[in-house]
Amino acid sequence: MPLLQTARVGVAGLAAHRLRSLLTTLGIVFGVAAVIAMLSIGEGARRQVMAQFALLGIDNLLVIDKPPPEPDDEEQGRPFSPGLSLADAAAIREVLPGVRRVVPLRIVELDVQSGRKRVSASAVGTTPDYVAVLRGRPAAGRFFTSSEVDSVARVCVLGAGLARELFLSADPLGERVKIGRDWYDVIGVMAGPPAGAGGRLEDVRDTDRDAYIPVTCALQRMPRKVGESELHRLVAQVGDTDRILETGAVLGALVARRHRGVDDHRLVIPQQLIRQQQSTQRIFSIVMGAIAGISLLVGGIGIMNIMLASVLERTREIGVRRAVGATQKDVLLQFLLEAVGVSFLGGLIGVAFGIGLAQAVARYAGWPVAVAPWSVLLAFGVSAVVGVVFGYYPARRAARMNPIDSIRYE
Repeated sequence: MPLLQTARVGVAGLAAHRLRSLLTTLGIVFGVAAVIAMLSIGEGARRQVMAQFALLGIDNLLVIDKPPPEPDDEEQGRPFSPGLSLADAAAIREVLPGVRRVVPLRIVELDVQSGRKRVSASAVGTTPDYVAVLRGRPAAGRFFTSSEVDSVARVCVLGAGLARELFLSADPLGERVKIGRDWYDVIGVMAGPPAGAGGRLEDVRDTDRDAYIPVTCALQRMPRKVGESELHRLVAQVGDTDRILETGAVLGALVARRHRGVDDHRLVIPQQLIRQQQSTQRIFSIVMGAIAGISLLVGGIGIMNIMLASVLERTREIGVRRAVGATQKDVLLQFLLEAVGVSFLGGLIGVAFGIGLAQAVARYAGWPVAVAPWSVLLAFGVSAVVGVVFGYYPARRAARMNPIDSIRYE
């Protein structure tokens, strides 16, 4: 019997029991939908975290200031540390040849005013190397120069979000804004952060509402509490990323020695964090995929049960087909195509349901999701394999029935 005719007979068998066929597909539908939804949530979370790590820079080392522990009565004679400073940045440049650039950051929360509009924002004192090291990019105007840093020039570059808040759709270039107690000329506006880089990680700052000024201005004109460090962060860009861990160890030892062993800073290596995150994400994806795979397994068992019942119910039909010339191969293909057809239909519905479920989670729960094409292909491919694997035994059983006994079956 031609394959096309066999397929038509199989489809006719499914159509004759529409409700049963539809109920049989439910296990596959939910299994495929679960695989796609879970993998999409995991992929969305992975992309968001990777976007945040990209802001830190895979070739960077971060030294972040932190308050030293409170001294006990027995520790009154403990060593004193001045905290992070420009001297630390100079020492790193001088001692570590593997470090290409060192960017100091002093971050102060202040009011920023333009006309009658006043908002709270972060004033960030830094150097021109900020653009190269932290992948910043002026969308309009320019960043300040080394000569402007040396001359303590009162110029600033606004973050994209801060510029929108202060000037709406007007061009801020050439305007003046008041940061703290001083007025600054706006010479540039930074491009916004990449999509999906919302700050969920502790060390990733939201730079959209920053106002960048020369670090010398930040040190001389911005308020500073007694005992507070000059800088809040140092970002060192490493030339050879293959040796970033070794360079980080040397840098950490250098800063610790300069701070006399006081625990007033911490070293962050984004590349190391990325590797840890990727390892964790792989485990998460495997676990989620295994849980969703159980649903597909249950769906496959459902297909086998229904197909066995169908074979028993259609025993006389099988005998008649064999009597009029159908071979064992024809019967095997007929029932196998029915099982695959049920699985194929469930896979199609499950793909649509899974994508819709992922979008619903993104919209109503606020979780990041990303429907990757490979997850759709994986889920649909597994559903097809389930149909073949769990449909083969019932089809083989039908094909091996004795035609005479089948015709006599009541």
